[in-house]
Amino acid sequence: MEDIMWELEKEMQNEKQTYVDVSVMSVWAEPAQTRELDAPALSNPVQPWEWTESMTLDDKLWLVGNLDTQALYGMEVEVLEEEGEWVKVAVDGQPTPLHEEGYPGWVPKDQITESASFQRVQDNDIASITSPTASLFEGKALETESIEVSFNTRLPVISEQAEKVEVATPSDGNKWLDKEDVSVYEDIDDISTPSANDLVETAESFMGLPYLWAGVSGFGFDCSGFTHTVYKAHGITIPRDSSVQAQEGEKVERENLQVGDLVFFARNGGTGDVHHVGMYVGNGEMIHSPNSRSTVEKVVINESDYADSYHSASRYLP
Repeated sequence: MEDIMWELEKEMQNEKQTYVDVSVMSVWAEPAQTRELDAPALSNPVQPWEWTESMTLDDKLWLVGNLDTQALYGMEVEVLEEEGEWVKVAVDGQPTPLHEEGYPGWVPKDQITESASFQRVQDNDIASITSPTASLFEGKALETESIEVSFNTRLPVISEQAEKVEVATPSDGNKWLDKEDVSVYEDIDDISTPSANDLVETAESFMGLPYLWAGVSGFGFDCSGFTHTVYKAHGITIPRDSSVQAQEGEKVERENLQVGDLVFFARNGGTGDVHHVGMYVGNGEMIHSPNSRSTVEKVVINESDYADSYHSASRYLP
């Protein structure tokens, strides 16, 4: 009997899920290759604004090739391997040909957690953050801030009141959110199909947000992290990277562009590898997160730096 119980306990341990335990977790190309100035992004808790606002342009450009993606508080990750205080994970919900379980890369071990209590409430209603960022509070009076979390963070609901929502966190107990910052769903599949204008309105809420290579959060986006996150917040999962986004979806000729379509740009005058994506907003314009020198902006495509590198377009709205 003891052998059977031991086997059952072992099986349950093997089935434990692993979750992101910081507001936004940066996923690196290699373990322990970060800089001293990256410390605010490597701790638990993280300090995302302190990190991004402290970087010079050259500091930001260094991230290209060194930082791969990010993951949000409470997201599930698959642990692939360990090396000292670092673990290689695959981020669930970020489709990529790089790994079948999700986008792979290295993170500090203390930024992830196994949580039986958090795992048990995964079938609860879900509170999805709809503001660019939002505060989690220690109590329902909404006076003492715990941490600031990003747009599209999704946490299980414990209780719901008229103006506030109690949610579970991966390792820090239950917290409270102002209901103005969230939408609550019984299940992610219950998110209604957005209109093109819904997508544009969401994208516009980030106008002026500084670019961050590999970013997928309200603390900073790269070009494909921006389009991936805007669509995902509306219940549509598209690939993480622009080159793969360009390969999928319904192909659209340029003269048939509709609001909400994704437009892609490539090297060699638009004939080479795809390196950039924006969202078409009508009247020849797109909204995008362009590069480390810029912020989320709207531009007339034919008058922009991308005028001579148009490649293709994909439609992901049903």
